[in-house]
Amino acid sequence: MSDTLLDISHIEVRYGDLVGVADVSLKVPDGGIVALLGSNGAGKTTTLNAVAGLVQATSGSIRWLGEEIRELPAFGVVGKGLTLSPEGWRLFVQQTVEQNLILGATPLVDKSRQRPLLERVYTIFPSLAERRRQQAGTLSGGERQMLAIGRALMSGPRLLMLDEPSLGLAPTIVETLYETLQALHREGLTLLLAEQSVELALDVADYAYVLQTGRTVLEGPAADLARDPTVQRIYLGLE
Repeated sequence: MSDTLLDISHIEVRYGDLVGVADVSLKVPDGGIVALLGSNGAGKTTTLNAVAGLVQATSGSIRWLGEEIRELPAFGVVGKGLTLSPEGWRLFVQQTVEQNLILGATPLVDKSRQRPLLERVYTIFPSLAERRRQQAGTLSGGERQMLAIGRALMSGPRLLMLDEPSLGLAPTIVETLYETLQALHREGLTLLLAEQSVELALDVADYAYVLQTGRTVLEGPAADLARDPTVQRIYLGLE
């Protein structure tokens, strides 16, 4: 059995009096692809943001390779080897493609790694290489998603978290994007994926967790969840 990279145990996240996540637990094994499923408002984004240090869990545990990281700020989390490609991309639209990518390398202690990582991103996403001097705000939706993922890869992560990577993209772009993610996985990158497209997520994932109203309500091998009509109807909203 693979070693556990990320172990989230009973976390709660509050925004003042509002509860964003009430009780979420999940594990991500080294070398795995784990899907985080649930309807809008189920707590997927909040969970990923808590792991990434963008919001702080008010209770529970977030452990990375056995080390508690729940109170680390975002730059500290990235420095450990976890990176988030956020929903909506959050690019610096007035900056060029290459400037956005280089900002992703800011956490690197060894700055000599920046150039090889940049060339690797350009190899993975050739269209970004062609547009390296172009402002990020002029890119198409698919190119912006590539840039968001490329920026995340610039920190040299061991675990890449992706929040709704297929959202708003044409089916052909999504197919190409997922082929790229699977290629990265084959190279050794571990993935934690929050995805609106349930069928797509279950097709690529090894294991899946389902969130409902901020709680982990179901988990299991992705193939089992994909075959269970009751699970799909009650928890995932599929007919």
